[in-house]
Order: sequence, then structure tokens, then C-alpha cells
Amino acid sequence: MAEERPKPGGYRDVLVWQKGFQLAREIYLLTRTFPAEKRFALTSQLRRAATSVPSNIAEGQARRTTGEFIQFIGYAEGSLAEIDTQLVIATEVGLANSKSVVPIDDRVQELRRMLNALRRKLDA
Repeated sequence: MAEERPKPGGYRDVLVWQKGFQLAREIYLLTRTFPAEKRFALTSQLRRAATSVPSNIAEGQARRTTGEFIQFIGYAEGSLAEIDTQLVIATEVGLANSKSVVPIDDRVQELRRMLNALRRKLDA
């Protein structure tokens, strides 16, 4: 039987969720500047991946076992990799300038480190 883990006050109290939420907001603001014809392509992909980060953290935190939480941390990390790739594409094709992407990239890297640390803590 899987080990049940205690629940803190909820996913909104988890700092990594809060940072993920901030990332999603920043992605939405950035993609507002993308041309309308890109709305169903890169804009949509970036927004879905960005929304997926805090959503997976929330869903994982709400699961009954540590193993399930770790699984959803992996999904969030995968979404961060998508965002990273999509930001490189957006910059390379001229949809975003590197100056506007740097703070978002910094947040992506911070979230990667935080999720990695959270996984290590949960694995211990």
C-alpha cells in the first residue's frame, strides 16, 4: 500500500506553485504582444504549457501519495522544458525580443531548481 502523506494548508501555500502562477501570468502578458495570426500556434502552446506548470503542482499536491506528487512534479518540469523551447523559437523568429524573455527565462530556471529540490526532499 502506498504511503499517505500529510497535506499542508493547500497548494496555494506552496511557494513553487506561487512562482508557477507568476510564470503563467508573465507568459500571458508576453504573448499578448504576439501577432493575431500566431494566436492558435505558438501563443496557444506557450499559454497551455505555462498554465500546466502550476496546475500540475496543484494536482500533485492534492494527490494522496508522495509518489503521485513526484510524478506531477515531473509533468511540471516537462512543461518548463516546453516553455523554454518555445521561448527560444519565439525569440529566433522575431515574435519576442530577448530583453522581454530574459526575466521569464530566469523564472523558468528558478522553477526548475525549486522543483528539483522539492523532488529530492520528497524522495528522502
